[in-house]
Amino acid sequence: MSDELRRFKSEIFQALAHPTRIAIVETLRDGELSAGQVIEKLGLEQANASQHLATLRARQVVVNRKVGNQVFYSIRDPALIKVLDILRRYFYSQLSSTVSMLEEASQTAPSKTGHTRR
Repeated sequence: MSDELRRFKSEIFQALAHPTRIAIVETLRDGELSAGQVIEKLGLEQANASQHLATLRARQVVVNRKVGNQVFYSIRDPALIKVLDILRRYFYSQLSSTVSMLEEASQTAPSKTGHTRR
């Protein structure tokens, strides 16, 4: 893999390195929304949303278009939603493994009387 491709991937992950930016991208998964709609759906402050949207625009994660005094945002490439969906599945897989490990550990943990439960 070329260094250029690794840098590109790194920049995308940096753009998504904040939960609010991920929430914005996920909010746009079904299509274009105005900045106001994004702000309303996520309950963000306007200045905060503007900063996050600027980061996503700069990394070309989202694109925008102006209509009068409104700015509409959409995801540049829907493939990014697939990446986020894969990460969600990965999260649940890891969570499931952790829960299984904890259940197993609780079954073999010594009881208060000093005997191992099994």
